[in-house]
Amino acid sequence: MPKELDALLTQTSEWLRGVGPSSEIVMSSRIRLARNLEHFPFATRATDTSRSDVLRLVQEGVRHASSLRNPLSLELGSLDEVSRQFLVERHLISREHASSPEHRGVVIGPGEVISVMINEEDHLRVQVMQSGLSLREAWALIDALDDELSEALPFAYSSDWGYLTCCLTNAGTGLRASVMVHLPALVITKQINKVLHAITKLGLTARGLYGEGTEALGNFFQMSNQVSLGRGEEEIVENIERIMKQVIGHEQTAREGLTTSNRLQLEDRIWRAYGVLRHAQTITSNETLDLLSAVRLGVDVGIMTHVNRPTINDLLILSQPAHLQKLDGSKLSAQERDSKRAGLIRQRLNATEHDS
Repeated sequence: MPKELDALLTQTSEWLRGVGPSSEIVMSSRIRLARNLEHFPFATRATDTSRSDVLRLVQEGVRHASSLRNPLSLELGSLDEVSRQFLVERHLISREHASSPEHRGVVIGPGEVISVMINEEDHLRVQVMQSGLSLREAWALIDALDDELSEALPFAYSSDWGYLTCCLTNAGTGLRASVMVHLPALVITKQINKVLHAITKLGLTARGLYGEGTEALGNFFQMSNQVSLGRGEEEIVENIERIMKQVIGHEQTAREGLTTSNRLQLEDRIWRAYGVLRHAQTITSNETLDLLSAVRLGVDVGIMTHVNRPTINDLLILSQPAHLQKLDGSKLSAQERDSKRAGLIRQRLNATEHDS
């Protein structure tokens, strides 16, 4: 791993801090803006030369933004596959961004609150992530950054269509607001499909832990607006926040029902999950997410008091394949990762028990 990434491995990402409004259900809030530069072809028509020019221009423009304060700037083409996957697991770049690294980059601000993908689907994908249901706070941060960047970079804009983007669904404001939620009780009580169907009718879409094209492992869902054209930024933010409060209410009601009417079965599910995590000698990534989901539910409803939410959140990301390999300092086979993952989890949970 390049030395510049060492600090990321040892720090807690903003979205994993486990604080903020409704943080027992909402992992994180994210606001993302799609922007393109005037006089440069969009990604579907870009040449290597134009992509290289965009990369240099954006790197220079971002460097002077006071909102970022000495950011970490990386060119994906100089990183190996594991390092790029490491950034995906930290939600700093997309899977698509990592898959074709040439003439692509990312700029990362302190605490991983702000990141800017360069030459993804659009020339810039600017994002701000906050812990808990904090969409308004994220919007305030990214709005200020967008103002700074617009002074340094010539964004493609139409008085009729707003900000011009590669995909029409992002045109207009170019804004996508998303909230990552943990909904185990709705899954257990088999109400999740009803909730997902309802939010779709209200103009939202649900994806998995790593966004578009991923499944909802560990009962984690990313919910976001589908269209930005014809709507103001604050309207989009207010709409998704209002809908998310309803989703949170449904999850809270389901949790209350489980802890009152089915407490014994719930406790059995949670303690069995903890037992496997505490003693397993080998464990897959998907199984880990499912088991950590159950333990996190136990922490959040007060059944499990000797483990805290930040510990579970850290394990959610440290147990991912690229993070395990970075911690080990070597490339590992799937079988080796399963063994290292189990050892890491045992070690962290054992330390938590001794501290409690």
